[in-house]
Amino acid sequence: MALISAANSRPVALGLAPSFGFGDRLGLATPGHIAALRKAGGEIRGIFAQQSIREMARTRRTAPQVMQAAVVAIEDAKLTDPWGADADHLKTHEDVTVTADAGFVFFTIDPSGHVDQKADNYDEATVLQKFEGVKEVLDWVDTYSGRTVQIQNGPKIEFDRLSVQRAAVKYGRAIEQTVELAEFIQAAAKERRQPAEIELSVDETDQPTSLAEHYIIADQLRRRNVRVVSLAPRFIGELEKGVDYKGDLTALGKSLNDHAAIARELGPYKLSLHSGSDKLSMYGLLAKATKGQFHVKTAGTSYLEALRVVARCAPEEFRRIVEFSRGRYDIDKATYHVSATVSGVPGLDQIKNPDQLESVYLEKWCDVPAGKGFTEPGRQILHCTFGSVLTHEEFGPLVHQILRENPGVYSEVLEEHFVRHLQALNG
Repeated sequence: MALISAANSRPVALGLAPSFGFGDRLGLATPGHIAALRKAGGEIRGIFAQQSIREMARTRRTAPQVMQAAVVAIEDAKLTDPWGADADHLKTHEDVTVTADAGFVFFTIDPSGHVDQKADNYDEATVLQKFEGVKEVLDWVDTYSGRTVQIQNGPKIEFDRLSVQRAAVKYGRAIEQTVELAEFIQAAAKERRQPAEIELSVDETDQPTSLAEHYIIADQLRRRNVRVVSLAPRFIGELEKGVDYKGDLTALGKSLNDHAAIARELGPYKLSLHSGSDKLSMYGLLAKATKGQFHVKTAGTSYLEALRVVARCAPEEFRRIVEFSRGRYDIDKATYHVSATVSGVPGLDQIKNPDQLESVYLEKWCDVPAGKGFTEPGRQILHCTFGSVLTHEEFGPLVHQILRENPGVYSEVLEEHFVRHLQALNG
């Protein structure tokens, strides 16, 4: 990476270049993120200012504060490479306005509230009943029903009428919401005379996005002049927060190849992996399937590495945070896809050694060998409770203080952690 006297202190549109989102919930992680990107090498571009509206609310940060923290770190590091800024999980015009005003240029639309999460489980009669409630706002069902589409160097997709109606029930209103919000984003960018890239996220659903559904979503956006730079389907298997991929990697590889072929044909746009933290076992498959046109988004893993600094520099304070997080977990996990339980992770009375405490609550994120013997990860307890910790009147300031007193340690653990991620993607 280039290193000269001047820094590139404004985010830019990154286009189809491979990109990696480094979420920073504390405003102190960007130096370590830059160090990891430099050490790993390769062509991957960093998105350093990245935070969702939900995360900002939970951490009591504002969009300008998120942007300013990234800019200061970039200037200090004299980074001259292009970098991006992602306003994540946007749902409303207000979300767009506050992030566009702060200078964000990558806008992730999240229409999950308009997705029918139960659609895959409906019997035919229920699909038809539900379809009656959405068909008045859709005009595309007949466009696909009965068709067979052969994707170049990819799958053959057959659209029977029931599957198309099911897709309409599942994603119809989400597509309408996406188009409406995308038009607002494009208008806002034009008014501010700044670039705007749009990503669509439909990954936060209980059920995978089928190839037919991916095709319909992308084709409808294209027909309605919404150009996305990346799209995040809900992939097969389990993409839980804070741990590696859980599922059949052979089946995943084939699925990624098929989804990537659709992205090339109907875009091209990048295939995006959300909940991407720590999914090292699938990174190589993603990079190969997309031929380097991918985006990976992480957030919670940098917070967990911050807690690693606390564990090493102030072990008794870490023990107190773990105890507090265990008490908050069953409440805070409601909006997350996780499987860990408080009863399934050893309590503090069972762990006396500080090193063992770090291991139990920060290291159990890999399943070795893949698919067998996965233990309940304490990481998920800490991951889901970040908002409660950071807004706690004592723990929030304490974590920030320890990180500010030990910036070198934080950069070192982030660099080590993310180099593994980036090297896996570089292949």
